[in-house]
Parts: sequence; C-alpha cells; structure tokens
Amino acid sequence: MASPRIVSDLMSTEVRTLGRNDSLTLADDVLRMERIRHLPVLDEDGQLVGILSQRDLFRSALARVLGYGEHAQNTLLANLLVKDVMTNDPVTVAPKASLAEAARQMLDAKIGSLPVVDNGSLEGILTEADFVRFFATTG
Repeated sequence: MASPRIVSDLMSTEVRTLGRNDSLTLADDVLRMERIRHLPVLDEDGQLVGILSQRDLFRSALARVLGYGEHAQNTLLANLLVKDVMTNDPVTVAPKASLAEAARQMLDAKIGSLPVVDNGSLEGILTEADFVRFFATTG
C-alpha cells in the first residue's frame, strides 16, 4: 500500500457520535467505554453541529475542583446536555485534503481532531492518534 497522502487514507471511518441533546453522563460513558477523546455532535438531521472533547467534559465538571462529592458530580453531568459544553462550529477537513494541510489545521487551532466532512456529511474523523499510529507502524 502506498504511503497515505490525503485525509481519507488515514481517517477513522467508524465514528461514534452524540446528539446535541444527549446528557453529559452518556457522553462521559461513551468516551470512557470507547477509550476515545473526541465525539462529533450531530443535529436532528444528522448534520455536524459541534464536537465534544474529553477536555470539554473536564471543564464542565468544575464541581470536582470545587470539592463536591461524586454524587454532586454525577448530578451535574446528568443535568447538563452536550450542547451546553460542546464546541460549536468545529474546524473540519475534506476527505481529499492533504495530510499536511490537516496537520497544519490541527496545530494552528491547537486541536486534537478534525471531523471529516464531505458535502455536509460526516465521513470520518482524523485524530492525533491516527498520525501517531501511522508513524509508529511505518517508521
């Protein structure tokens, strides 16, 4: 196989997503169970409207920092929705974009993933882990 050159060569196509009205409890469960750090957020029509990162969840769990117990933290997560803490209008990339362009976008925006969108449809996700995995297996 030739070395990947464009985003579609390296992106993950099996993407877990959330709805913007899902609870943060669900988001936390998915992130933990799937061992992932980024979840694209779709609206009711299946269009990408945001992204939720592990970092967003950490920010929303200020109760932990403020010394509240586990019950208070769980209540907080259950009462907040994904749309309350997600990043709106995430930076995206096209499947035919070069990997160098995608890497520059991630570095410039200081983000760890790029939803891959083609004609408004979520096609996959490109993460830092995809780059690391590629270089770890080819170098």
